[in-house]
Amino acid sequence: MNILIVDDSRTIRKLLSDTLEAVGHTVCQAKDGIDALEKLEKFSPETIITDLNMPRMNGIELVKKLRHINKTKFLPILFLTTEGSSEMKEKGRQAGATGWLVKPFDKNSLLNTIERVSS
Repeated sequence: MNILIVDDSRTIRKLLSDTLEAVGHTVCQAKDGIDALEKLEKFSPETIITDLNMPRMNGIELVKKLRHINKTKFLPILFLTTEGSSEMKEKGRQAGATGWLVKPFDKNSLLNTIERVSS
């Protein structure tokens, strides 16, 4: 499966990439929302994992934009963030997010969630 990871932390992007590639996924990394939108010109994800707090374009703004692009309108989009408040989760849902995971993530929980939302 093609997965787009959007996070301003190089360490988190690497950790996610290693975890996902180890089980056979193809990963494309973006450092923020604007970078992610640019990567979509050449990469066709089947699932998107995004951070919430990023420079230039945050996760909520990104999800709203993705829901208006034909290529990504119906894709599963997961937030992976340190934010766990019900208020932020609700904002994520309203923007169009499919699910919410809190950092630090558990590898099995991440893979199971991806499997669940992508099938």
